[in-house]
Amino acid sequence: MAKLWNGTVGRRFTILYAAGFLGCGVLLLALTYVVSGGRVTRAAPQQPVTGPLDAATAQRHIRDLESRLSAVHALQSRRLLVGSLVALAVMAGVSLVLGRVLAGRVLRPLRLITAATRRITAENLHQRLAVDGPVDEVKELADTVDGLLERLEASFAAQRRFVGNASHELRTPLATMRASLDVAVAKPEPAPQTLALAGRIRAELDRLESLLEGLLVLARAQHGPLADQTAVSLGESARAALAARADDIAAKSLTVVVDETGPDTWTRGSPALLSRMVENMVDNAITHNEVGGWIRMRTEQSQTEARFAVETGGRVLDQGQVDRLTRPFERLGADRTGPEGSSGLGLSIVAAIVAAHGGRLGLVARPEGGLRVAVVLSATGPEA
Repeated sequence: MAKLWNGTVGRRFTILYAAGFLGCGVLLLALTYVVSGGRVTRAAPQQPVTGPLDAATAQRHIRDLESRLSAVHALQSRRLLVGSLVALAVMAGVSLVLGRVLAGRVLRPLRLITAATRRITAENLHQRLAVDGPVDEVKELADTVDGLLERLEASFAAQRRFVGNASHELRTPLATMRASLDVAVAKPEPAPQTLALAGRIRAELDRLESLLEGLLVLARAQHGPLADQTAVSLGESARAALAARADDIAAKSLTVVVDETGPDTWTRGSPALLSRMVENMVDNAITHNEVGGWIRMRTEQSQTEARFAVETGGRVLDQGQVDRLTRPFERLGADRTGPEGSSGLGLSIVAAIVAAHGGRLGLVARPEGGLRVAVVLSATGPEA
């Protein structure tokens, strides 16, 4: 019974309606039985009849008539009770059907609101529920949801305008600073202090530009539409990322093992974002690895899922801290600066790209030490 009660609102409404109807029917049946069958009408005792019949014979006839009348009355009461019980059972079934119909009718606007709300995403926030009808609780709920969607649309639009403006306004001064620095260094016989300062400033400019690019990619993955969707090979993206970072891998003397199970792993999505996802996973494995460590990559595809995982060794990590690495600028430990070249956006960008493609991201602190980053996306074929 508890399982039935914990179901949908329509089911609870049906049970309440049927229980109320059944309770009223039982009460009505009890009152009818009490009124009609609670007592048996008996004939009044007759005086001894004088005449051709003697007194004993007359009394015997009277008692026989009384017993027959009582039997007939008891039979009628039982038939009335059985008939009432049958009618109550039939009406209980009818009440269940009627309660289900009424529940569906009453809750239909709520189902329409739920379905319409589920269809609204960040790409179509301009849509509204626009429920017509009398001003009741359902319409007030729909109007409240429409107001919330309007505020969300305004917020998303403002954020997208900010991303577009920041992309232009911040890149321009960075390019100007880099050009001015190159001009100063290109002068004849620059001072050694100038060259050293120029090198440090150029490194900081590169880091700032990388941070800006990461923020723009994060904003696009979280709020931008995926207009350029096509089939993407995760295995090919991983091989390209490793080839581009061969010098960094050699500088740390890292051992890389690539485990490809079966044919190539394909998914559907934005090639630029998915490539950036793989690159960030590889960068994270290289940057936060120890000298002489190892990296293991694994790609696997089933009929419905494409999996890509990057695993590294190292010190034992706390799972609670690892779970927070998908937040922007979150790093392990109390050091806010992090390793050189780390912006603190790598795994947060990965999480945003995976969410934009409807996938799952898992971060697991290995019991032996190190980290495992696994991505699960929907599978497709190379011809998609």
